[in-house]
Amino acid sequence: MKKLENKVALVTGGSRGIGAATVRRLAAEGAHVAFTYNSSAEKAQALATEINAAGGRALAIRANSAQASEIINAVNKTVAEWGGLHILVNNAGIFMAKDFQEHTLEEYDQIMTVNVKAVYVATLEALKHIKTGGRIITIGSNMADNAIGQNMTLYTMSKSSLQGFTRGLARDLGPKGITVTLVQPGPIDTDMNPADGAHADHARSRMALGHYGTGEDVAGLVSFLSSDDARHITGSWITVDGGFNA
Repeated sequence: MKKLENKVALVTGGSRGIGAATVRRLAAEGAHVAFTYNSSAEKAQALATEINAAGGRALAIRANSAQASEIINAVNKTVAEWGGLHILVNNAGIFMAKDFQEHTLEEYDQIMTVNVKAVYVATLEALKHIKTGGRIITIGSNMADNAIGQNMTLYTMSKSSLQGFTRGLARDLGPKGITVTLVQPGPIDTDMNPADGAHADHARSRMALGHYGTGEDVAGLVSFLSSDDARHITGSWITVDGGFNA
């Protein structure tokens, strides 16, 4: 029996990068996986088709993480499709690098809405269905512990807030037997941060392992945290950055 057999998972922002790798891994472990996408409709449908054709169960749901009503709808669609929800992976996020004094209030609202409020909304709605043994897993950033350079203040602030969220919610949900964890990736080869990008050589120079990770490196950890093997891990975070923060 696969370790996530008969579990239902929802991954936000699951059509590409770390999200897509996570969707594939959870499905390979036996979970029924719904995932949201916003603008990457073709990639999302291709991913769902790929998994379903291989004998897995996947459902692509269009949802803009900046819109609370659409996040709530995605949770409800997942439950309606498969009758429950056991695992929520808050993966959707946006990146912004800019001189602090050049930021606008609109940009503040944009990044905090997607990187923080959307996590809150999805979790609040999911907890109407997640019971004992459930998992809340959020994808943050190693920059929550290390402001690696200039022009990252707003992004770092948004990701640091997820640590407080993880700590507090773990206390709230511990008596209910639900764990809450945070995964903090560093340089991972995605279209948002490619291993051949303009700043990639500098990133590699700061990493103990000297090379970028892959979406699968993060997805493997998410799969573990979703399983019974991680039943005693809550209120903490694990950084996956090749030793960038070492």
